[in-house]
Parts: sequence; C-alpha cells; structure tokens
Amino acid sequence: MKLFLVEDDATIAGTVARHLQAWGYECYVAADFRNITEEFLREKPQLVLLDLMLPFYNGFHWCREIRAHSKVPVIFLSSAADNLNILTAIQMGGDDFIAKPFDLPVLVAKIQALLRRTYDFAVTADTVVCGPVQLRLADGVVSCQGQSTALTRNELRILQVLMENHGKTVSRELLMRRLWESDCFVDENTLSVNVARLRRTLETIGVENFVVTRKGMGYQVG
Repeated sequence: MKLFLVEDDATIAGTVARHLQAWGYECYVAADFRNITEEFLREKPQLVLLDLMLPFYNGFHWCREIRAHSKVPVIFLSSAADNLNILTAIQMGGDDFIAKPFDLPVLVAKIQALLRRTYDFAVTADTVVCGPVQLRLADGVVSCQGQSTALTRNELRILQVLMENHGKTVSRELLMRRLWESDCFVDENTLSVNVARLRRTLETIGVENFVVTRKGMGYQVG
C-alpha cells in the first residue's frame, strides 16, 4: 500500500515515513508544495496524510483539489486541532483528523482501520494465492494441490504477510510487529521458532522451500 505524506517539517516527515515503512507501507513524501495535486496524480497513493499548515496553500486547499480527482481516504495532521479546523477538514472531504503531537502507534492504528473500511480487505482479500499455494484468511487454512492444513494464529500472520508481499523480502522487524498484534511475547528467537514451525506445517501438505531466508534481511516466499 502506498501512502502520500504531505508534511513540510522535514524532521516530522522523516520520522513518520520511517515508521510507516517499518510497518510495510510504501510512503512517498511530498517534494513540491506548489504542485501537490500533480504529485498525487503521479504517485496514485491509497491514502493521504495531509498537514494543515503548508507553504503556498493550506491543507484545506489541497484536500479540495484531491477530492476533485479521487475519493482516496485523507487524514489531516495538525497542531491546530480546534473544533473549527476539524469541522472544516471533514467538510472539505477529510476522513479523519489527528492532532499533533501524536503517538506513531496511534497513527498506524488509524491508518489500518481506515484502509480496512475503505478497501474492505476482509471481504475482497479473503484468499491469498501464490502459485499453487492458497491461504484462506477466514479460517487460517492453507492448501496446495488438493492437500490442506490449518495454521496456528502466528503461522497464519507470518504466511499472510509473506504471501501478500510475494516477490519482496519482508523484514524480521515487520514480522515481529505483526506477531505482537496477537499479544504474545516476540523476540528474534520467537520469530525464528515460529518460522521453523510454519515450514514444517507447509511440508505436511507437500510445500517445501516456500519460505526462503534472505540472510541479514528477512524472509520471502517464492
């Protein structure tokens, strides 16, 4: 998923972008504050994070411009979080308003929730397919060429992330973050144990060498 971050404070923009990238998002940071609409149309993001106070034109202006072309979700970010600005942001087409300073985990949670509601991932992406391997997210069953088996919650989380990023190396950090969502203790060793268990489970249905280790980087399916 690509996010478009429109923030003129370089320190804030860098911090937010790095955090979102650690969660597996592609984050494009605005470079030309005179031509935000042009950058938006070129990058085609799935969500926009929009500061209110910007050079040349404010966030209200750019939200109106974006809305003329797209219904992509927009989250306003601003320290000017008074009722008038919040109401104006929503009236201009914004979907949410987060006051600065904000906690990065809260920002990620709001992004995830808005993406789920907007793109209805739970319904449209009920099954993830990579070659002959199919993963049903609703019940955590993986199948291949007529054989199938149920996965544990951790195995499901790991395989889902890897298959959704088919052809890309997924960092160990991202996988540990996803496992943390299940409220279990996760460290480097715990992740390695869970990946090893997932490989053994896949082998029971004839899927071998599906999860590949990229030394010093993470894992990949292929």
